[in-house]
Amino acid sequence: METKPLFVHCCHCRWCQRESGASFALNAMIEADRVTLVAGVPEVVVTPSESGMGQKIARCPRCRLALWSNYAGTGPAVRFVRVGTLDEPDRLPPDVHIFTSSKQPWVLIPPGVPSVPEYYDREMLWPPDSLARRQAILPQIEAYQASLGNVQTSQR
Repeated sequence: METKPLFVHCCHCRWCQRESGASFALNAMIEADRVTLVAGVPEVVVTPSESGMGQKIARCPRCRLALWSNYAGTGPAVRFVRVGTLDEPDRLPPDVHIFTSSKQPWVLIPPGVPSVPEYYDREMLWPPDSLARRQAILPQIEAYQASLGNVQTSQR
C-alpha cells in the first residue's frame, strides 16, 4: 500500500468468518491505484456475499492466500486489503468493528474503538481526509454501479 488506507474494518459477519476461517476479517480499504503488487498477477475468484452481489477475491496464484477483495458497492476503485498479508499488520489496527451482532462471544472489542451491530454511516466515522479521497474516486464508483445496473437490466 502506497499510502495509509481510507479506513480499516474488523468485520465479524458470518460470511467473513466462513471465508477467512477465522473469527473476523481485518480489511484496509484503499484506492486500487495506491496498491502495488510486488510479484506475480493475482488470480481473481468470484465468491458469493451476503448482499447477493458477490465479491471478487484476488488470491496469490501460488499459495491461494486472499490478498484483497473488491465489492459491488465500490467496484474495482477500492480494494479491501487483508491486513494480515502485510509486512507490518500491527500498524493498522481497526478503526471500527462491524457486524458485531454476529461476532464470536469470546472476541472482546477494545474500549474506545467504535463498534456497530451491522454497518455504519461513513460520514460519522471516517476522517475528513478519507472522505475527501473517497469523493475524488466517486465518479469511478458511480460509473461501476451504473454498469452493474445496465448488466442486470439486460439480463432480465
